[in-house]
Amino acid sequence: MLALVREPSDALERCALTYLEREVIDLGRARSQHGAYVRALEGLGVDVRVLAPAPDLPDAVFVEDAAVVVDECAVITRPGIESRRAEVDSVAAALEAFRPTLHITAPGTLEGGDVLRVGRTLFVGQTPRSNAAGTRQLAAFLEPHGYEVRPLTPTGCLHLKSAVTYVGDETVLVNPEWIDVGDFSRWQCVPVAPAEPFGANALLVGETIFTAASAPLTRRKLAALGFHTAALDTSEFEKAEAALTCLSILLS
Repeated sequence: MLALVREPSDALERCALTYLEREVIDLGRARSQHGAYVRALEGLGVDVRVLAPAPDLPDAVFVEDAAVVVDECAVITRPGIESRRAEVDSVAAALEAFRPTLHITAPGTLEGGDVLRVGRTLFVGQTPRSNAAGTRQLAAFLEPHGYEVRPLTPTGCLHLKSAVTYVGDETVLVNPEWIDVGDFSRWQCVPVAPAEPFGANALLVGETIFTAASAPLTRRKLAALGFHTAALDTSEFEKAEAALTCLSILLS
């Protein structure tokens, strides 16, 4: 498995915010947390490729939003806010060595944090960052390869994967306050602990589920079901409305 990540830059403190009030981000701590994230992936045998910081792009560390990668191709996104659109070129260049690339074009918008893959189904959040036109373009790219693309509308959170992530073994981790659990009735649904609304974003790498250190009760629920879990501290990135999956693009 290979992962693309990008080092955080000083610009992170100017990140875009939608739902949270701005807090001071400790940039030194953010870099330390990002380094621990990279080492955790490497500890599981992942080949981590680190992109250079983008000092003029506050949200560029959140590489997940720049592409949707499947076995057959990489779909380069068109972020929903202008300040993020310059992020995609460097990610596209890095992915061209591994996949044919296709590009979302205007008027479509799409961010990778809104795209949840469960098997051959890709759920796409209809949010201020990803619109119906972008979803239709994604479907046109992927349905010929046998994927189903389904739009969903989360509420109360920035991206779909703030509300739900796939954790393996036919199971999704979900915040039922932000997404209709009925949309995932084909799979086992594990609700987050009520006190940990942001805990639904977990990162599956091989057979290990990384959960946020800020969601210990949710991690305990997964462990009780027999999942192998590990915690990662991403508190500085959480101040930027980000989470574990935001920090990498994983591909085989």
